[in-house]
Amino acid sequence: MNLAIPKGFLFSTTEASIKKPGRPDLALIYSDTACVISGMFTTNRIKAAPVKHNIKKIKKGLAQAIVVNSGNANACTGKQGLKDVAEIVKMVGNLLKLDPELIYVCSTGVIGIPLPMDRIRQRIPILVKDLGSSTIEDVAKAIMTTDTFPKIVTKQIRISEKAIKIAGICKGAGMIHPKMATMLCFIMTDADIEKVALDTSLRTAVAQSFNRITVDGDMSTNDTVLAMANGRSESSKIELFSEDFRVFTSALREVTYELSKLIIEDGEGAKKLIKVEVLNASTERDAEKIAFSIANSMLVKTALYGNDANWGRIMAAIGYSGGKIREHKIDIYLNGLKIVEKGIGTGRDLEANEALKNREIFLKVDLNIGSASTKVLTCDLSEDYIKINAEYRS
Repeated sequence: MNLAIPKGFLFSTTEASIKKPGRPDLALIYSDTACVISGMFTTNRIKAAPVKHNIKKIKKGLAQAIVVNSGNANACTGKQGLKDVAEIVKMVGNLLKLDPELIYVCSTGVIGIPLPMDRIRQRIPILVKDLGSSTIEDVAKAIMTTDTFPKIVTKQIRISEKAIKIAGICKGAGMIHPKMATMLCFIMTDADIEKVALDTSLRTAVAQSFNRITVDGDMSTNDTVLAMANGRSESSKIELFSEDFRVFTSALREVTYELSKLIIEDGEGAKKLIKVEVLNASTERDAEKIAFSIANSMLVKTALYGNDANWGRIMAAIGYSGGKIREHKIDIYLNGLKIVEKGIGTGRDLEANEALKNREIFLKVDLNIGSASTKVLTCDLSEDYIKINAEYRS
């Protein structure tokens, strides 16, 4: 894999047997110089200890290291959870000789179980000692839970005749629903960018990528996106709303969109990638309501899994979405085949059933009452989703 890794970033992974032995589950992302950092976090009112810790710290806007563990969410663990985060930060800070304010912590995994700090304490010195011995791919693998493959996207652009690299990794396959980022994602760049510009760029990118995906309608307690920029490319500083800002934001949006697509492709038990597009709605908000109503419908998702173009389920999801509609104006297309015209079936269900045998499904709903539109990525729902989640803690 030919990856564009930003200058100045080093990686390390180790096995702490946090949930099960046999794989790395503790990772360190480090920049050799302090970074501007931006972040977005879950809107779930139940937040994991590391999320609470990071939210307090992010306002200062500087970072140099991120410690991540998989297998345990450190959520609903009370005061002990916060103490464990503070201890990890202190240990890593002492070993790296870094200000603790420059160190962030993220966790993912089972909710409600305290971190196995006895094992983590033993492995942190090794994690720091081996810094630089792992790759970004190793980190992407170490943060996986029910994921079946690591998720990495990189991109290179030019600003002031300097090569700028952006690299993103994420994990996520279940508990994927919008109104933040719906997983863990770490973005690194060697761009020199103002804090306010990075904040704005990240919000824009997330709104058009991670906030346009859903697997199962469930939102995690740990969802986090962190973007670090260390300026090591020596390009001119990217200022808010400049031409360089436009170029950088466009590239960041491409990275986050490709990562979000990988999450949906790896949805727990998923067999199909489904693109839902709602056109000609009265408002963008209405388009969103309708698109997510369809994308989150268990009946729609199971029908598409079973190659059944049951458009009545789609119509029902449109109807209860809360978005403004006129039934007699609705057209629906499956992979370009019109199956509903003006709210009535076209009699092409058998053709549509054949179209559903494709790995990628394009579902388009034209409301014909306005000019607003939106796109959402989702997946089908198979028996494997139930099996994976029924056995998640075992």
